[in-house]
Amino acid sequence: MQMARNARTVVALIVCGRDSAQRFIAILPPTATVPSADARAPPTLDRVRIAIGADHAGFELKAHLVALLRRLGHDVDDLGTHSDQRCDYPPICAAVARAASAGTAVGTNSGAGDGADFGIVLGGSGQGEQIAANKVHGARAALCNDLYTARMARAHNDANVLAIGARIVAPALADEIVAVFLTTTFEGDRHVARLAQIREIEREECAQ
Repeated sequence: MQMARNARTVVALIVCGRDSAQRFIAILPPTATVPSADARAPPTLDRVRIAIGADHAGFELKAHLVALLRRLGHDVDDLGTHSDQRCDYPPICAAVARAASAGTAVGTNSGAGDGADFGIVLGGSGQGEQIAANKVHGARAALCNDLYTARMARAHNDANVLAIGARIVAPALADEIVAVFLTTTFEGDRHVARLAQIREIEREECAQ
């Protein structure tokens, strides 16, 4: 346990600097441990449909994730881009979000109709990609460059689109983020009413 605490201290110093390290550690679960490399195998996941897209900045990470997800047996629809040539991300992210919003229902992990169970959008920071995806009615895109955010995006927000910054997140961490996002279930309960309020905002905005 002391080793886990020391490891988290090192991470905190790198992320926050010495003055903020203890505050950073304080928000972590006290029973958390640092898994060994052998313990980081992706969790078991039923076969799902995933739409994925990226701009030029996310192209290499997209290729990596497409190969990984297909190797794990998932159905992957690669919506581009298909090279590292500079391109605009909004149309690509909108296409991914439309697939995800068409294939998912609030509070479920199962697809319904044409589309995908989940979407993944990749860019330099992931910010613009998340913003573009969230312009699509029914899309709930979450920018997750760490494991905690990925888990909470699914557990509390029933996010159906995952955004990652390819210039921030290394491929190994991206693998773990995707695994956490895909295997975390929506908790429902009080969060259902909040998602209903979000959908009502969407309807109000579309009516204007």
